[in-house]
Amino acid sequence: MKKLDKLILKSFWGPFVITMSVVVFIFLMKIMIFYIDDFVSKDLGFMDYAQLFFYFSLITVPTALPLAMLLSSLMAFGNLGEFFELTAIKSAGISVTRAMLPLFIVAVGISIFSFFFNDRISPWANLKGYSLLYDIKTAKATLKIKEGIFYNDLPGYSIKVDKKLDNGKLIGMVIYKHDQRAYEVGNTQIILADSGRMYSIHNNGYLVIELYNGTMYNDLVNNTNRNTSYVSTATNETRPSNFQRNSFKHYKLVESLASFGVKRTNEDQFKYHEFMKNIADLSKSADSLGGVYKQGTQNLVPNSRNYFTYQYRQPSKVPIEKGKWIDSLLQVSVKDSMKVEIVKNAHSAATSMGSYAESNYSYLQGQLKDANKYKLEIHHKYTQAISCLIMFLIGAPLGAIIKKGGFGVPVLVSIIFFILLYVLTIQGDKFVKDGLLEVAVGAWLANSILLVVGLYFVDRARSDSRLFEKDNYQMVIKKIKGKIASRFQKTTLIQS
Repeated sequence: MKKLDKLILKSFWGPFVITMSVVVFIFLMKIMIFYIDDFVSKDLGFMDYAQLFFYFSLITVPTALPLAMLLSSLMAFGNLGEFFELTAIKSAGISVTRAMLPLFIVAVGISIFSFFFNDRISPWANLKGYSLLYDIKTAKATLKIKEGIFYNDLPGYSIKVDKKLDNGKLIGMVIYKHDQRAYEVGNTQIILADSGRMYSIHNNGYLVIELYNGTMYNDLVNNTNRNTSYVSTATNETRPSNFQRNSFKHYKLVESLASFGVKRTNEDQFKYHEFMKNIADLSKSADSLGGVYKQGTQNLVPNSRNYFTYQYRQPSKVPIEKGKWIDSLLQVSVKDSMKVEIVKNAHSAATSMGSYAESNYSYLQGQLKDANKYKLEIHHKYTQAISCLIMFLIGAPLGAIIKKGGFGVPVLVSIIFFILLYVLTIQGDKFVKDGLLEVAVGAWLANSILLVVGLYFVDRARSDSRLFEKDNYQMVIKKIKGKIASRFQKTTLIQS
């Protein structure tokens, strides 16, 4: 390896690591802001957040690699141009394309790494990350009672507090305690207390409710002989009951908080999604759906015969006469009531056939759309990898042309091209899902356009173009103004 290659690689790896870290952090913050409502008031431990951040960091790597490649290569060659190192390289007889060779090899290596990352690690990280996110979203919020509002998330209880003091004391507590028959007989136990407090014990495993100076009302519904009775709100039946009232100065309730923890769902429930599959699984699913679509189209005509009433005969040698022969059937001398019956049957058969055709069309289009989704994801495994190489072909020559390092102009240019890549990718996917483009054409649309742009910039860098220099455009504008002024003077002289 020559000293020139070491110089260029040294100027590349520093910005690459920094930009990669920054981009992953930005994508993580985007995800956290998007799901912030699902994290608030949840009893999540440090390990839950650590696992979630780890999985989603892996998920963002394929998206961050092209942007990091674009920005770091642009900064590397921009710094070389800004400090006239690139000029010295050219004066030594070394072309720009030769100077780009070591980073080109690195870009190829990163593209290969990105492909295997997309095919092996990304499906695993998507499965782990989104299944954990689902479990967090479905977990109950921690006990958070508001003043004057009944809290019903604690299983078996409805709790209302009139006022909450800063020292944790609760004033004016009303507790409805439900049993397993609450749906049939309603709330049979009510606790009223002047004050109380709530706290957890055993590492938030149990909730303790301490009540002071209150009364407990209990209506025991049973089948024994009692003088009083209870009317069920669900069945409207009259049942014997026994009403009890007990006063207390201090009363303590202990309930489990197991339902508030994060419970892990079986990950097999999420494996159907295309983001959770590698290329082999995607190909298998796409082929299966394609087979269903092909079989459905082949069976459409044979199955349609069930909706018609006719007698099949071998075609005779006598050709059918031209004309509206179906309408002529209505001219046959039959009773009017029979004609009405024939028309009704024909209309019913046509309506059934239309519904059958419409439902089959929707079903087959759904199968085709799902198959295209899997095929599209297969192509994206390759397009995301190749985009790293294409971003290098844009970033490196742009840096040599702009000759600006740092995080100013390179960041602005990188964001523009990354947004262009993102928009073209989304638009290509939309065209594929709408059936306007073939899967391969829509998937490779963004890369094809940006590859042409990258090759153009490489050609401009080889010819030492002044594409982004301000004085170049000032001279062009000055020439245009001069031509317009000279033509205006000639027109004035002709008119005079």
